[in-house]
Amino acid sequence: MHGRRTVVLTGAGISTDSGIPDYRSPDSPPRTPMTYQQFVGDADFRRHYWARNHLGWRHMDATTPNTGHRALARLERSGTVHAIITQNVDLLHTKAGSRSVIDLHGTYAQVICLDCGARVSRHGLATRLEQANPGFAESHSGAIEVAPDADAVIARTAHFRPVGCAGCGGMLKPDIVYFGESVPRGRVDAAFALVDAAELLLVAGSSLTVMSGLRFVRRAAKIGIPIVIVNRGVTRGDALAALKIEAGCSPVLAALSDGGFAGTGS
Repeated sequence: MHGRRTVVLTGAGISTDSGIPDYRSPDSPPRTPMTYQQFVGDADFRRHYWARNHLGWRHMDATTPNTGHRALARLERSGTVHAIITQNVDLLHTKAGSRSVIDLHGTYAQVICLDCGARVSRHGLATRLEQANPGFAESHSGAIEVAPDADAVIARTAHFRPVGCAGCGGMLKPDIVYFGESVPRGRVDAAFALVDAAELLLVAGSSLTVMSGLRFVRRAAKIGIPIVIVNRGVTRGDALAALKIEAGCSPVLAALSDGGFAGTGS
């Protein structure tokens, strides 16, 4: 790997050591991610989501990068890693110091109005939601389970009051690409350009179950770029990989940043 222009594709598995669960590792509980159609088509579902997110985003905002994130930032500073394409919305690569990051699915920290297109920070929206729902967050101050999309697992949300866009009153949605929604074309094109210019594609912590990430692995394979996959469990890209490392991301990436694993194509 060292000496090669490396692009990294990361998934939820790289963030588990920061306390954010993933969707599909062997030890993960069954999860049913929200779809775009559910969010825009059902006001009750939307209220339920915002109640859970009102708690969950705080947990994600408070998380800190782990050994794997920091190792990739070091590899970028040393010139080995050229860029990161992440399917995660947790901003942990940026927090770790990585500078060239494509947040393929957006981030938890921004909210968009689906009517007028205005974007606001999640911090700013939190203030308005707290004013509309006094005491709600405090009433759920104990330990809660949070999914990878910042959705807290709580049951009772019928009394929660969502808010609309401060500018036009329209429907607000986290600026995150939901299942059933397309990644913005500009992000996809930029990610393909990075893969096309790479000399090695490293996949870290992704099962590549959805096409959003798998397409970049297929592109690398098609144009003859070696692929290394680090992931616990089977991925849809295993047959295309020059090397598959069945392990957690943190120890493997730390070893790579320290000059280990010379057999990965260095």
